[in-house]
Amino acid sequence: MNIDMLRTYCQAKAGCGEDFPFDDQTLVFKVGGKIFCLASLDSIPLQINLKCDPERAVELREQFEAILPGYHMNKKHWNTLVLDGSLSSRLVRELIDHSYQLVVNTLPATVRSALLPR
Repeated sequence: MNIDMLRTYCQAKAGCGEDFPFDDQTLVFKVGGKIFCLASLDSIPLQINLKCDPERAVELREQFEAILPGYHMNKKHWNTLVLDGSLSSRLVRELIDHSYQLVVNTLPATVRSALLPR
């Protein structure tokens, strides 16, 4: 997955917004004002941080060399994925979905309901 594919996939999610709140090299995707994905644009290969269930985060790190504790994040709840081609696009999309859903689940009910299709 490259940055264009990542942007297209994340932007297709209900309520997704993107910006550069930290610097011009860290693209952030948010839902309801909360971050679910960060992409380091100056990293080669591309690296992204995704929120993850703590138990699953540890399992993924043990299973895949390209999944590391979240860089500059709470390492209990965030993983860094190195998109070097060793992780399938399917797995990356699944982990983006998981991160997005974890964040959506923490949003107030009114915000969550606004994300539902009408």
